[in-house]
Amino acid sequence: MDEFRGKFAGTVRVGEKGQIVIPKRARDLLHILPGDTLLLLADENRGIAVSKDDVLFRQFEDILGGEAER
Repeated sequence: MDEFRGKFAGTVRVGEKGQIVIPKRARDLLHILPGDTLLLLADENRGIAVSKDDVLFRQFEDILGGEAER
């Protein structure tokens, strides 16, 4: 499993209310804590991507060459 260090793949089930549970290993890997805000991107052809919102801010900072206001 060392060859996959820093990565996670798994499945989740959608509950009756449309909710999913992020597996503990994935939460630990990405340091997701209760109360964190996540960014969800959806495209009917490409699927769903979920990321911590700070990832988007870091990308903006890289593009703009400075620190983005939050």
